[in-house]
Amino acid sequence: MSFNIGLSGLYAANKQLDVTGNNIANVATTGFKSSRTEFEDVYSATKLGSGSQVVGSGVRLANVSQQFTQGDINNTGNVLDMGINGSGFFTLSNNGATSYTRNGTFKVDKDGFITNTDYTSRLQGYGVDANGKIINGVLTDLKLDTSNLAPKTTSTVTSTINLNSTAPVIDDTVPAGKFNPTLTATYTKSFSTPIYDSQGNQHTMDQYMVKTGSNTWKVYTLVDGRNPDATGSDPTAAATPPVASTLSFDTNGKLTQVSTPAPPGAPVISSDLKMTSWVPGTVTNGVWKANGAAANPAGVTISMANTTQYNADTARSIPTQDGYATGQITNLTIDGTGTLFANFSNNQSKAIGQVALASFTNEQGLQAIGGTSWKETFASGIPGYDAPETGTLGSIQSNSLEESNVNLTNELVNLIKAQSNYQANAKTISTQSTIMQTIIQMT
Repeated sequence: MSFNIGLSGLYAANKQLDVTGNNIANVATTGFKSSRTEFEDVYSATKLGSGSQVVGSGVRLANVSQQFTQGDINNTGNVLDMGINGSGFFTLSNNGATSYTRNGTFKVDKDGFITNTDYTSRLQGYGVDANGKIINGVLTDLKLDTSNLAPKTTSTVTSTINLNSTAPVIDDTVPAGKFNPTLTATYTKSFSTPIYDSQGNQHTMDQYMVKTGSNTWKVYTLVDGRNPDATGSDPTAAATPPVASTLSFDTNGKLTQVSTPAPPGAPVISSDLKMTSWVPGTVTNGVWKANGAAANPAGVTISMANTTQYNADTARSIPTQDGYATGQITNLTIDGTGTLFANFSNNQSKAIGQVALASFTNEQGLQAIGGTSWKETFASGIPGYDAPETGTLGSIQSNSLEESNVNLTNELVNLIKAQSNYQANAKTISTQSTIMQTIIQMT
């Protein structure tokens, strides 16, 4: 019996050496999770029990369990290198065969799909619709879309403006005070804003602010120096002043009304932006609007809601407008939620996909299949998929990789312990052999 006990100890020590050696060998493997050997003793027993004087029969390997603790996240500078800070697994698909990994070293194949290092499996995630909105719930092969971003027509211009309450009044009822963009004496202040048509061509929208009363201002708008409200068949109409919007303020300097009369006559397009027929607005919606635009059928809405009249310089904050020219992709960024953004030369960005993470009820039940990957088993349970930073799932750190969680110091200590165990069990067998030789010599 002692021989069998010693042999079981040698086998156990050998397995411990194997597992420890494998951990040490993978100390530099990205996303590797260390394993440990778990042993249990062996006793012979009958249906009536083992009794109180039964000697054990040795040891056996109960399990080699993986340790899914967090590895260090180190920067690499490669945008497609992704480390998971927290729980979860990347999902890979190889022609329908699904595997899971913590190794975030990804590449792009010839078709633009994001794949693992050897280009055999594609990273799974959520796609986007035509508006760049993430389509949750349906996994798909993530692909980098490098096509140009189509231009967008300006539909809204927003800014915060203060009009100086102490500015001198300009009498526009006399010829010398009639608005003329070439004469600075006929307006108080002008502001310029770039806007875009449906082909991505940039135009300049100039707003001329004219103080006509103690609490009244007029606003004239030109596009590319021309009147967007021109009517009639005379081409020179484009040079005539546009219809002015009137801003009314209360004694506290608050905007109370924006009114814009519609120009008479049938509209004739003279501006590339083709804005026509101004629609009256009030403080209720805080906008005045141009309709009938061919470049933008809905017109261009110019928000005046944030306009005030205080005793300070007439000035405007940096305006915002929602149009832009055609853009070429310049780089890719990935945020903590795993959303992939394509950044374009026109300073716009667009979501082109989102990485999905998988979670399991029992990570210890996953089966290692090599390549720093696992597959689900009955013991692990089925995977649950969701976006990073959702629930208990970790976040994605782009330009980084998760290192192996092997603690080299601990493994070297375990190596010494396993070696000592092996030697001790070998000594047990050697001692039993000596005893048997003595017995044989006695006979």
